[in-house]
Amino acid sequence: MERRGFIKSAAGAALTVAFEPAVRAAPSMPVIDTHIHLFNPTRPGGVPWPERTDTKLYQPALPPRYARLSEPHGVVGVIAVECSPWIVDNFWLQDVVEKSELMLGFIGNLEPQEPDFAATVDRLHRSPLFFGIRYGNLWGRDPHVAVHNFDFIAGLKLLAQSGLVLETANPDAALIAAIVEISDRVPELCIVLDHLPHADPPGDPSARAAYDANLHELSKRPKIFVKGSEILRRIDGRVSFDVASYKAALDHLWDLFGEDRIFFGSDWPNSDSLASYDETFGVAQQYIATRSATAQQKYFWKNSISVYKWRPRTAAQGRLNTPGQP
Repeated sequence: MERRGFIKSAAGAALTVAFEPAVRAAPSMPVIDTHIHLFNPTRPGGVPWPERTDTKLYQPALPPRYARLSEPHGVVGVIAVECSPWIVDNFWLQDVVEKSELMLGFIGNLEPQEPDFAATVDRLHRSPLFFGIRYGNLWGRDPHVAVHNFDFIAGLKLLAQSGLVLETANPDAALIAAIVEISDRVPELCIVLDHLPHADPPGDPSARAAYDANLHELSKRPKIFVKGSEILRRIDGRVSFDVASYKAALDHLWDLFGEDRIFFGSDWPNSDSLASYDETFGVAQQYIATRSATAQQKYFWKNSISVYKWRPRTAAQGRLNTPGQP
């Protein structure tokens, strides 16, 4: 079982700390959710994830269902991240995204070292909704090993030349170190560190010092961004919805990367393993509410434009992507 699935498999039975009911208040500003997963287990051939035994997640996760959950929070645009290693599923996701105007685009799931990588990227990139790929600690992949593969780096250079993004998965100390090396070798590549709020720093003092040094190094590189996804976690066996539980770690990332390089992602429906969409969004909203109005706008939608260069498909999205809009 994958690391993330193992960690969260028992979450449905976990006790939770009471959450304030105010999360359904009228949205204070428009939101771009940059991280959801779409899949349909009823498709012929099924899906590699989630597993059939996961009663919480093993159901169709498609744009109409997501829209019902997110609309009360002001979400006007969404970016999907492919969660399957099957190449054909990139094209299934493209088809789903193209049919829903709520969807701004998608991140594929490909391996840069594979012989057919360039041809697959070329085909996907014919769609303006294709923004890049995800590669990280998923499906037995090891970025720390891959970075020393000539073909892997060549594939990432192709991404950079095409103006596409590399997103990571399930960060740990080894992945952060690998991203430093990748950025060294492909400095023009835009890299998004997914789920960084959920990373567990090493316990060993020397390993922790190296981890902190690598994060600090990445924070100095303007092409590196942080997705503020997977904030929630279990603390002492409970899912905590107390923003104070996360404030120190989030403040640290904010101080490192600044308000121009952190942005919102819900990780729905994987987030349902720990909490409802209301609760997931509510904690992020409560934290960002402590920042300036300008910083809140950057977190919830402006920074997503800087990273993905998305094009509006609806009037609500167009109002965000118009110069001079607040």
